[in-house]
Amino acid sequence: MSELIAALPMYDWPEVRGEVDAQWTSLRDAFRRKGIDAPQSIVRRNGDLPVVPGGIHEAQGGLIAPDPATLPPDEFDSHKLWLHPALLFAQACWGPMELGLSRHVQVVGQPSYDAYAGGQGELYSSALVMRAGEGPEVRSPADGKALLPLDLIRGRRFTFNSLDSMSGIIALTRDLEAAGENLDIFSSSGESGGHRDSIVAVAEGRADIAAIDCESWALAQRFEPAAGKVVIVGWTARRKGLPYITARTTPEKTVRSMREALAGLAEQPRIQRVG
Repeated sequence: MSELIAALPMYDWPEVRGEVDAQWTSLRDAFRRKGIDAPQSIVRRNGDLPVVPGGIHEAQGGLIAPDPATLPPDEFDSHKLWLHPALLFAQACWGPMELGLSRHVQVVGQPSYDAYAGGQGELYSSALVMRAGEGPEVRSPADGKALLPLDLIRGRRFTFNSLDSMSGIIALTRDLEAAGENLDIFSSSGESGGHRDSIVAVAEGRADIAAIDCESWALAQRFEPAAGKVVIVGWTARRKGLPYITARTTPEKTVRSMREALAGLAEQPRIQRVG
C-alpha cells in the first residue's frame, strides 16, 4: 500500500463523487505507468491523513500545521492536506498559493477549463450572480476581460466563499481596483463557507451578489436548485485556474514523471501539463 496521499477536493460535490473517483483512477493509473507509487484512492477526511507525530514542520524546522490526528476526523481541512509531507497530488487554489502555500509545495500542472463557459485552457473566470430579475443576464466575454456592472452592484450585499479564495473574492477585488473601485462598492461583505453556499444565500435573499468560479457554476446548474433562481450579471477576468500541487519534498524525478503523465492525458478535457 502506498504511503503517499492524493486528493481532488475543490469540485468534489457529493453528487459527483463517482466522477471525481474516476478522474483519480485515470490519473493514478497514468502515474503508476510512470513508476510512481500512487495511492489507490483519494482522501476526503482528516481521519484519512497519515499521522505526523509532533506536527508538520517546514524545511527550516518551524511548525506549520498540527498532527492531523489532532483534527476532527470526519471534517476535512484542505490547508492541512496541502501541507502534509506525504502529499503526492492534489488541487489547490492560487489564493492560498499567493498567501504562502507556494513556499511549501511544488506546482505539477494545471487543469483545462475549456468545457466551461468562462474558461479557456488553463484560465478560468468567475460568474457574478444575482437573483433573477435584478439584472440582465450576460455571457462570458470572448476576450476574457472583466465585465463588471458597477452601477448594478453598487450598494449591494456581497457574499464570498472564503477570504483566501481567488475565484470568490481576490479576483473580483483586483478587477474592481483596475476599474477604480474596491470592495467598498458593496454595502456589506460576508463569508458563506463555499461557492454552493454563496449561491443559496443569494437565491434566498440573504445576500445580493456572489462570484462563483465557472466550474462550480456548472456544477450548480446540474445539482443545486437555487441556481435556477439566480442569473449571471457579470464576469471577472480570466486567470490561471486551480493548480495541481505536490509536497515540496517530492523528488524532482517524481515531479517530472507526473508532468509527463499529465502530458500523456492532455487529450482529456480536464488535464494539461504545466508550461
